[in-house]
Amino acid sequence: MPNWLRKSFVVLVTVLTFGLVSPSQIYDLVDNKPPKRDTFQSKAEENSLSHDEITFIQTPLAEKDVLHKLMKDAESQSYIKFGERIRPVIEDEFKEVILPNIEAAIQSIASFYEEDELKNLVISEAPTGGDTEKIFHIADKGKNQELIRFHVRKDHPPQAGYWFNFHYHTAVDNFEEHHELGSIYWAKNTPPKWMS
Repeated sequence: MPNWLRKSFVVLVTVLTFGLVSPSQIYDLVDNKPPKRDTFQSKAEENSLSHDEITFIQTPLAEKDVLHKLMKDAESQSYIKFGERIRPVIEDEFKEVILPNIEAAIQSIASFYEEDELKNLVISEAPTGGDTEKIFHIADKGKNQELIRFHVRKDHPPQAGYWFNFHYHTAVDNFEEHHELGSIYWAKNTPPKWMS
């Protein structure tokens, strides 16, 4: 199986299962190797792995370094967006629920690039404050083209308090579709402005 097809399949299954099936388990299945551990491991076991172990299992070193930098930049830009008033309240849930889905989306974009082209992927360094949605965007600096936009919206369903809805848009559909990453409950009261 061609390497690009194999990577695409791995990312697709990882995204569709919201990370419940790890890339190493998928590679084992594709390569007809016996699985190293139970595919449906408990949530406790899954959470006992460090973020780096989950992120980069069986990833070539150069690709691992690029993806690690993208993820660190994504996390850093998210915290800048949240500001000092929102971050302490949602940081733990963001790390547990949203960040793994951001990682899967980044890996899906990266899977379309050859290893030597991954260095062209960069994250914007200007989250927006106030009530705007932008957290960060990923672009191909070699082609000067935006690929994916990560946003967070403040939702206020009737009688349900305020929620932060994390989602992304891709260049594939001209940034029109919302691809859900998850939501985090804030409270009944209005959340502060971003970056405050």
